[in-house]
Amino acid sequence: MWKWLILIVAGYALYRLFANDFLKKKKAGEAEDAADLERKVAAGEMVRDPECGTYVAVDSAISVRDGENVRYFCSYECRDRYLKHLEDGGRVLPPRNGE
Repeated sequence: MWKWLILIVAGYALYRLFANDFLKKKKAGEAEDAADLERKVAAGEMVRDPECGTYVAVDSAISVRDGENVRYFCSYECRDRYLKHLEDGGRVLPPRNGE
């Protein structure tokens, strides 16, 4: 009986030891990811989609020029919703040259 009790307590102690270590590493990784995202946003490598709020890399984003501003989107659906909101508000983007 005592052997089983000691074995259970030792197993629980090992579990807590490794579980805490795993959680600390996971939290550190999340903090590094957040810091990396902030760095990329500050450097202009990542931008925020104005429609859904997702961060997307500039080189893989779908872009729409709005006068002097360029808006970046994560998907065609977000871009289309943004354009629909503009049309509903009575504003239409001017056509590009050749269109």
